[in-house]
Amino acid sequence: MEETVLLGHGSGGTMMKRIIDEVFFEAYAGDDLRRGDDAAALPAFGAGERLAFSTDSFVVSPHFFPGGDIGRLAVCGTVNDVATSGAKPLYLSCGFILEEGYPMADLKRICQSMAEAADEAGVKIVTGDTKVVNRGHGDGVFINTSGVGVIEEGVNLGGAQCKPGDAVLVSGTLGDHGITIMSCRESLSFSAEVQSDAAPLNGLIADVLAAAPGTRCFRDPTRGGLASTLNELAEQSGTAIEVEEERIPVRDAVRGACDMLGYDPLQVANEGKMVCVVAADQAEAALEAMRANRYGRDAAIIGKVVEANADRGSAVFVRNAFGGRRILDMLVGEQLPRIC
Repeated sequence: MEETVLLGHGSGGTMMKRIIDEVFFEAYAGDDLRRGDDAAALPAFGAGERLAFSTDSFVVSPHFFPGGDIGRLAVCGTVNDVATSGAKPLYLSCGFILEEGYPMADLKRICQSMAEAADEAGVKIVTGDTKVVNRGHGDGVFINTSGVGVIEEGVNLGGAQCKPGDAVLVSGTLGDHGITIMSCRESLSFSAEVQSDAAPLNGLIADVLAAAPGTRCFRDPTRGGLASTLNELAEQSGTAIEVEEERIPVRDAVRGACDMLGYDPLQVANEGKMVCVVAADQAEAALEAMRANRYGRDAAIIGKVVEANADRGSAVFVRNAFGGRRILDMLVGEQLPRIC
């Protein structure tokens, strides 16, 4: 374990997994936390119902970018984490850490964006907190949001539910958010417009569950991208996952930017996409439900869950158009800090 905290510990990759396992889990993790899903599923008061609970913090830089801002990101990110459990998100909390001197006009703009995103998602912001730190000690604004929702009786989703033979789907093009943030920071321009995909996906998830009740799990591929997400699911379920490179939707502009910057688009962050693992016989129904939603028009079936290999264990493999196969590893360090 490193002696100090590094940017890579927030990457969504192997360094982040290490600090979670060796610091946070070791200190206070119980069974609910150790499951490793995006939201905890907890007992509730209603008969057969459970409570979904999740929290997230947002430090993205810059605060405003094509397709969204830190406020929209904060609402959508937490709504999506709660919804991955199959819950209907209901309420959010919002905590602001503000730096002295931050423009009030920008703060109002962020709050208005949060209100619009919450309205779109059908949730209410019901409680919050505000702290102000000295000038030069907060980079403007950081936001924490927590969310709760209700999981109906009979819904039991999670990474550990994945089984060999299941199909793996993504709800749309990958890498849009990460490349948008990079283009803002480095003043890059592309022949085609690239913008963040930040969006609330609770409606899409509800549509998929209605069409494909054999869905095993959802996971949003944020930090670490598709690569980290699939590796997490494989490890949770003790399986391996194979995906077809040609089936994975990536915009040409994003692919070109990744080629130029030396990034793998499968490791680039997303904020409005969902990975879904579903029983094979319901994969087409799940795909149709995704494509019928405004945020799932580019959805695709990209691969399948298979038995873990005795040598490789719970690995993820990518097969290219020529039949070659490579291991898709989790991101190791920090590809792009302050992405969300």
